[in-house]
Amino acid sequence: MVLRKAGAAAAAAAVVTFGFVGLVSVGTFAASGAPQQAANNLGLSSGTVPAAYQPLIQKWGVLCPEISPPMLAAQLYQESGFDPSARSPAKAYGMAQFLEATWATYGTDGNGDGKRDIWDASDAIASAATYDCALANDVSKVPGDRQANMLAAYNAGPYAVIRAGGIPAYRETQGYVRSIQALARSFTAPAASGAGAAISVSHQAAGAIYYAQTKLGTPYLWGGEGLPSQNGRFDCSGLTQAAFESVGIKLPRVANDQWYAGEHPSRDQLRPGDLVFFANDLNDPRSIHHVGIYVGGGYMIDAPHTGAVIRYDRIDQRDYIGATRITQDGAEALPVRAADGSITGGGGPSGGNPGAGAASPAAQALAAPAPGLPGPAAVSPATAGQSPAKS
Repeated sequence: MVLRKAGAAAAAAAVVTFGFVGLVSVGTFAASGAPQQAANNLGLSSGTVPAAYQPLIQKWGVLCPEISPPMLAAQLYQESGFDPSARSPAKAYGMAQFLEATWATYGTDGNGDGKRDIWDASDAIASAATYDCALANDVSKVPGDRQANMLAAYNAGPYAVIRAGGIPAYRETQGYVRSIQALARSFTAPAASGAGAAISVSHQAAGAIYYAQTKLGTPYLWGGEGLPSQNGRFDCSGLTQAAFESVGIKLPRVANDQWYAGEHPSRDQLRPGDLVFFANDLNDPRSIHHVGIYVGGGYMIDAPHTGAVIRYDRIDQRDYIGATRITQDGAEALPVRAADGSITGGGGPSGGNPGAGAASPAAQALAAPAPGLPGPAAVSPATAGQSPAKS
């Protein structure tokens, strides 16, 4: 057996974890070297993948039916945060965190330059897809969900999946499968809703999400506002303030003041770019202690706490108090809830489909307001002299 990756060995089964994942792998697969169109050709949502890598992940994410671009993006994000220069103490290298021994078998020339370079993003993305499809081939005769079995093989090795007749009863492996499949939803472009209309995201929201995405992996700093003297680090409300300032929206500095900066969509009205808040007392917004930017699929980008980095986190937490929609174009499209509970207008999800998808393809990689959008505007006064909210 070949040990490909090493790192955090224990992950709670129901918790999304980020970082390096332990993996034992075996088996071989004769890849064609070129992606084939697959039935699960899901698009990537805007602002969640660095623009330079989005077409590569979209291309190689259909190499075999068991993978998809959002799932491949979720794996690459979990392995390295899309960092092609990443190194682990276990001597796993590059964006896909291959060990040299496994790279010798599965390394793929993704850009046609005649080289298989572990540090090259094109090669790493192609190789990650090739490796996934090799594992899918190894466990292809195992009953059950083929993608889930492939992910289980990625984490525990194909022999463990074959022996168990499906996902092994390992807490880490079961958690890994759930984590990647859940995280993949936050990378997935929205599907059509209602009468075939795509769920849209405001131009300003797309730009704010893009800004926050460029800060993924940055260490948290209490009171951080991204200043050079702070090594570009942020706390939770410093990140949200900077993200929306990048698209011409001036927010208060602290999280519990940002709550009052706009309308409050309900959980089933959430759209990418909404601020999502967490409080000690769910009946008192002044007890808010954390804020993030919703990206869809039940996930936000946030700066969590000291010792952590800016990352994707789930919003379904016990201290979730609600959301605020602060963009002018987004607020104008806020759905209206009728007396019977139905939702009309706004182009957002209806019924019980919370957070359906992230930014629309039409808003891809917008890092600034679209022409004609309003300039900076103060939306709520900050409390004078108040220190940044902890998170």
